[in-house]
Amino acid sequence: MKRRAFIKKTTVATAGIAGTSYLYGNILSNINANTTINIGVIGTGVRGSGLMSMINGIDHVNVIAGCDVLPFRLNKGLAKANSKPKGYSDYRKLLDNKDIDAVIVATPFNTHSKITIDALDAGKHVFCEKTLAKGYDGIRDLVNKAKHSKNIFQTGHQYHSSRLYTHVVDLIKEGKVGDITAFECQWNRHGNWRRPVPDPKFEKAINWRMYREFSGGLTAELGSHQIDFVNWVLNETPNQVMGIGGVDYWKDGRETYDNVHLIYSYPNGVKANFTYLTSNAKDGYQIKVIGDKGTIIIDMKNAWFYPEGKKKNKVLGDVDGVSGATVQWDKDKGYKIDVEHLDPSKQALLDFKSSITNNKIPESNVVTGAKAAVCVQMGLDAMYKNDIVKWDETLFKNS
Repeated sequence: MKRRAFIKKTTVATAGIAGTSYLYGNILSNINANTTINIGVIGTGVRGSGLMSMINGIDHVNVIAGCDVLPFRLNKGLAKANSKPKGYSDYRKLLDNKDIDAVIVATPFNTHSKITIDALDAGKHVFCEKTLAKGYDGIRDLVNKAKHSKNIFQTGHQYHSSRLYTHVVDLIKEGKVGDITAFECQWNRHGNWRRPVPDPKFEKAINWRMYREFSGGLTAELGSHQIDFVNWVLNETPNQVMGIGGVDYWKDGRETYDNVHLIYSYPNGVKANFTYLTSNAKDGYQIKVIGDKGTIIIDMKNAWFYPEGKKKNKVLGDVDGVSGATVQWDKDKGYKIDVEHLDPSKQALLDFKSSITNNKIPESNVVTGAKAAVCVQMGLDAMYKNDIVKWDETLFKNS
């Protein structure tokens, strides 16, 4: 990819979503930096309760309510907050609470669109976990609602908030790896992703990720983060995707695939490969950005640069933000890109707070979230239908 491509206009294929880039004509908020933001968490499972714990350490943000349809999960989640939040079994009752300024939606994938639309209608600022919404209709309905809302909307792609990732994207756009030729992305684990169920009647409520009715499987739960990153770097969305997967290892009745292999092709010719396994964890989470001047490899917490050509044992660093620093070459890790940064999820929550108090559109917003969600659905269609799926140029034409 030529560096000039980073500043070119978005292709026709993405024009519909791109046209909504700054949706909130006039964001309205009576919250300032010294006002406490009262949060309601809808979905107090592992992710929701984990975010509640992080909020305990953020000034002027307070969890005052939580909601879950499973009482034992609600009680366990509420215990994570140090603010004694009120519990609800019906999210609509939580939305009726006028003291709540903003909500975090951390429910199963298939419920995101409906709950989030209701939250915007209730006048709440929204942090919606990835993937944004399930299915093209759900994505389009949510984009249309956010377009007419004056409330902050942030998609929970936490690596989009990571200061390490932001720095890496800046380096790439400045030409560090040269012309990009490919991305190789993976998030491999060794585990069946299944959670214990205290009663069979709770099987689908607890293990919803195993069933296509509720879940996008590995592509939605893991792949969406890395797809969002590639879209961000290229400032484009793919024009087509092909892929394959299957239930080939964990023979336990699941419907979503236990291994996924996808190739997305972008208008500029760049190909991005995504692999997600549950039977081998070698190298875990990793993104490779491959260019004609070098390669950047990034994981959840660290990044390294591998230049093409002859390597020097010591160089004056210009990849870590410290001018003139001596950078050692590690034959296994390349040159370390050393950037001070917080846990991405905590940074995402801090960015959400900042966006509310400053009436600012988040970097990970409904537009970036919608683009990634469409890519996820394209990937699912490609695998389930054994087809090459192209971007639908009409999808957001009337948005």
